[in-house]
Parts: sequence; structure tokens; C-alpha cells
Amino acid sequence: MVNELTGKVAIVTGGASGLGEGLVRRFAAEGAKVLIGDIDHEAGAALAAEIGADAMFVEADVSDIDQVGRLVSTAVEQFGGLHVMVNNAGVSGTMHRRFLDDDLADFHKVMAINVQAVMAGTRDAARHMSTNGGGSIINLTSIGGIQAGGGVMTYRASKAAVIQFTKSAAIELAHYEIRVNAIAPGNIRTAIVRKSAAGEDLEKLEQFEAKIRQQMRDDRPLKREGTLEDVAEAALYFATDRSRYVTGTVLPVDGGTVAGKVIVPK
Repeated sequence: MVNELTGKVAIVTGGASGLGEGLVRRFAAEGAKVLIGDIDHEAGAALAAEIGADAMFVEADVSDIDQVGRLVSTAVEQFGGLHVMVNNAGVSGTMHRRFLDDDLADFHKVMAINVQAVMAGTRDAARHMSTNGGGSIINLTSIGGIQAGGGVMTYRASKAAVIQFTKSAAIELAHYEIRVNAIAPGNIRTAIVRKSAAGEDLEKLEQFEAKIRQQMRDDRPLKREGTLEDVAEAALYFATDRSRYVTGTVLPVDGGTVAGKVIVPK
């Protein structure tokens, strides 16, 4: 199927790089007009310029909920509506060697970006969608919000909160034909893992990332590496009418990691 989003308008927060960039590119390729919201002006503006007239970049810090609201109002004003809202922007928080060493200094920042911004983006998009025929809201969580584990405790807590909020919002907004779903990526190579290490030099960072990646591979039933395109494909499903009877769901895109540990045949 091609051009599944022709005539649709989408917003992708954190859309200048990583998973967000993959979503922006896929949505635009499917015919959508896409507003890219991000704090990285250079990367966001370059991406919008590359895509052309069907993309627009707006510099926005989603930890400020007023700026989240402006993304919605700008999309409506410039593109004539809003059909798909993707709350993708997120930060990992700092990984400490053990929780007892965690000073929780980044708690408010992580929660503001990973939870509050998702709630604000959902609310503000729904305010428009509720009087304009409905729409699709897609929240990015993580398998870290599903599966317990050590490290980045604030990040895990924030992503678990996104899951509960997504399901709750789906129930309340269904009356307006607004679908709210979440995607939980896992083992997808982006910069977020590296950014979570605290106070390490480059060599230690590389060793840290290699160790984490190997652990991810060992825990993943499917041995193929996950890609940005895999997450974009899931988002496209939720954005289109193919998922018109699907809401309140959390879709892991993780090679089967949260399904259970790998059992090696003897």
C-alpha cells in the first residue's frame, strides 16, 4: 500500500533525529504533511528542507507545555488540520552504577519531557480532534516501561507512566473517535543509550554501550537487529485506518524481548 496518509496532517515531537526522524520520513513518504517539533534547530530545519513543502520545522522544547500547544496550533494554522499526533520526544536520564548512588537530580527533567509533554501533547491534539472527526495519537514508550530491570530508574518509571496514561486516555477519548496507542521500542540503535551514562570518557562510553547492546542481543529471541524503519512501520499502522478498531494498546517493537528469555536448545 502506498500514500496511506495522503490528505493527513501529522506532528512528530523529537522529530529531528533518531526514531522521530524515521517517523517523519515515513509519514512524508506516505503523503502526509508533517510538522517536526524539536529543540535541535539545525537538524530539524535541514530535515524539513530536504523533505520539501510537505514538512515544516518548529523549534520547541516540549518540557514547556505552552510550546507543545503551539505545535498543535501551528499545524492547524499552516496545514489546515491535525489527524495524527506522535508524542515521541524523550530523554533517558543518567545511568548510575547502582540505584543507591542515584541523586535523582534529573527526575524533574525526565518526567517533564517523558510524561508531562506526552500528556500535554495528547490533550492539545485531542482538543482539536474532538471537534474535527477524531484522529490518532501515538505515544512512544519503551520496553523499559514494561519490563523491570536495573539502571535508569527514573526513565523506567516515566515510560511505565506513559503506558498507563495511554490506556486511560484511550478510554476517555474514544467517545470522540480518537484512538490512543503506544509503541514500546526495544533494542533499536539510537543515541539514547550512550546519553544515559554518567561522567564517563569516550572509551568507557563505547565499552558501556557495547556491553548494553550485547546484553540486548542475548535477551532478544529474534536475532535480526531492529531498525528505525521497524518502529516507523508500527507507527504507520496506528496512524492509518488499518487500525481504526484499535485503541488503548501497547505494541512492543523489540524482537520478542518482553515475551520472555531466550531458551537455548541443548
